[in-house]
Amino acid sequence: MPDMPSDTAATLRALSIQPAPQAKLTPAQQRFNELLARIDRLTGQIERLQAWSDRHRYAHIQALRESVLLAQSHRKSLLLFVHERLQTADLSDRQERMARGLVRVWIDRLAGSADAQVQALADLYVSEEDAQELAQEQAEAAQRLRERIEDALGQPIEKPGQYQTPEDMMAAGMRQWQRQQEADEQRKAAKREARKAQKQAQKKQAAAEKGDVPPALMREADAKSALRTVYRQLASALHPDREPDEQERLRKTGWMSEVNAAYEKNDLSTLLRLQMQVTQVNPQSTARMADDKLMALSLLLKEQVAALEDDLDQLQTRLSQELCVPVRAEADEAVMTQALRRIQADQRHTADSLASDLRRIQSEAELKRWLKEQWQLAKEQAHLG
Repeated sequence: MPDMPSDTAATLRALSIQPAPQAKLTPAQQRFNELLARIDRLTGQIERLQAWSDRHRYAHIQALRESVLLAQSHRKSLLLFVHERLQTADLSDRQERMARGLVRVWIDRLAGSADAQVQALADLYVSEEDAQELAQEQAEAAQRLRERIEDALGQPIEKPGQYQTPEDMMAAGMRQWQRQQEADEQRKAAKREARKAQKQAQKKQAAAEKGDVPPALMREADAKSALRTVYRQLASALHPDREPDEQERLRKTGWMSEVNAAYEKNDLSTLLRLQMQVTQVNPQSTARMADDKLMALSLLLKEQVAALEDDLDQLQTRLSQELCVPVRAEADEAVMTQALRRIQADQRHTADSLASDLRRIQSEAELKRWLKEQWQLAKEQAHLG
């Protein structure tokens, strides 16, 4: 028995129906070929995207982790340094307010570190006066964000008085947007189901009047029958207990595992591919099938297309979240790789900038200039955010 070919895509293409001389493919044959091509394309996209991720994912995540940890270390050093200068430097009231504001920002950034020194400073700086000042700043920023969210939603935020920080307001906006989307999808789905049920009822009624079995039910039954037929042929050819050779028995056991997995998922394309490879069935045998049988097989291929599309969507979403860059199968790999390098460079730049700031503010004069610059920058970012 020959080894399994590694080029699955080529094998899938070989399953496509070729027109006979001086003949055209029927619509059912065209549909069968179209679905096979879509399965081929989606399978290739998933494999290529996974291979690209395997090449870059570990090094990228490690690089980001190192830069983030280094940046956090520099933030803690800045926090401790500015706290010490608040006790000893000759700062004006305005400069002290700037410094305390920055200290609170760093404490917030470092809140997840569970560092004892950071926690001690958090307890020290979150006084009633500071808390009121911070709460006011947060409420104003939340109000500005609320206006933009309501403009995007086309409706007011529900119970806006409950959300006093930009983070809470953003989360509320996202929840409301998701509820809108879910409600829209539910309405659309209900309409689709109602139309589908109406059509099915009409077909069943017409079939009952004629005494016929609805074509859709016939195709579904034919599809399941065809799937069982291919499975049984493969199970018979690959049954490990009928193989006297130990090495061949192990090989057949592995193939049979793949057959069982494909059968459980109604994965017709894989079963047809294995049938062609294992039993040496002529792939053009499908060309001799009647159109109604091909339409039945196409039902299974359509289900597989939907499953692959879902797998691809989940893979893209997971990689986008893990790598912190947009990941899409149709995107150029070089472009996505460049995006990884840019975010790595950005994180290194953040850590380097914090280290540079720490070196710069060793003198009191530079500390005062730097406080003014940082406070102005923070205000600009709050306004934009």
